[in-house]
Amino acid sequence: MTKRERVLNAMENKPVDKLPMGFWYHFSPDEDLGQKTVEDHLRLYKEAGMDFIKVMCDGYFNYPNPFISSVTSAKDWFGITPMGEDSPYIRRQVERVKAIVEAVGKECCVFYNVFCPMSLMRFGTSEELLMKHLREDREAVCHAFEVIGEDIKTLIRLLFTEAGCDGIYYCVQNAEQFRFSAEEYREIVRPAELEVLEYANTLSKRNILHCCGWAGDKNRVEVWQDYPAAVVNWAVYVEQMSLGEGKKFFGDRCVLGGFDNRKSGVLYSGSRKEIEEETEKIVREAGVRGVMIGADCSLPSDISTERFRWVREKLDALSEG
Repeated sequence: MTKRERVLNAMENKPVDKLPMGFWYHFSPDEDLGQKTVEDHLRLYKEAGMDFIKVMCDGYFNYPNPFISSVTSAKDWFGITPMGEDSPYIRRQVERVKAIVEAVGKECCVFYNVFCPMSLMRFGTSEELLMKHLREDREAVCHAFEVIGEDIKTLIRLLFTEAGCDGIYYCVQNAEQFRFSAEEYREIVRPAELEVLEYANTLSKRNILHCCGWAGDKNRVEVWQDYPAAVVNWAVYVEQMSLGEGKKFFGDRCVLGGFDNRKSGVLYSGSRKEIEEETEKIVREAGVRGVMIGADCSLPSDISTERFRWVREKLDALSEG
């Protein structure tokens, strides 16, 4: 079975010869290093023996809509308009993915990291300003979410039509228990966020939903339970919900993850024996149907790729046994 076949089978809950595996980390979070960023992704993929590539949006966390600099009050958000497909912010991300897709051909699936509208707005302004403006004029801020969503949809369309991406890795955030109630989240954040994912699904049925536990605070994961995606990835250790439990929670869809992504986790700090034991434990708990092995989120960038190979070799051995 090829890497591509293995991943696609897993995504569809079909049998695989061995469990697919993929890990990722940030190479240069604050800047686009052009060809070096492309080469870094390819190097990690090859050295780690991974089955798919998740391309990071390093350099493009900040949403650089020039309108933002003119915002002085919450109501100003009614004036925001999309940047459009000619924006360097969009074009350069598409170019990165296209270069990686062309380099690997049909050898493996390629997914691109795409953030939800509220997160892009938070990155482009600040946590404090966004929440302040939500309290002052919810309707205006929700309008901004919709507009930002239009730029995200443009990016997604070009990722598929020009770059040849297989799917997006859609990162949803902002559902921390301290931030919103479940009802507030569904009313404020869900409409624009879900519209983006549903649009992506019209272009590909191979999209991954990432329920991000980036801050270490527990989320109200129930708000994402019905989000339509082929695969779901969440912070097992933050949410205290194992892969097996999550597979049931998310309606028996394919699940991705299992390993803690933090430096205190076994994958980063454990011995080879401990990593092998953890791999076996994850497989035993989650099963072998509709499961892809990975981590809760991005790993520290100084982790040795040898550790990923230990996981790969243990998965190989389990499939043979």
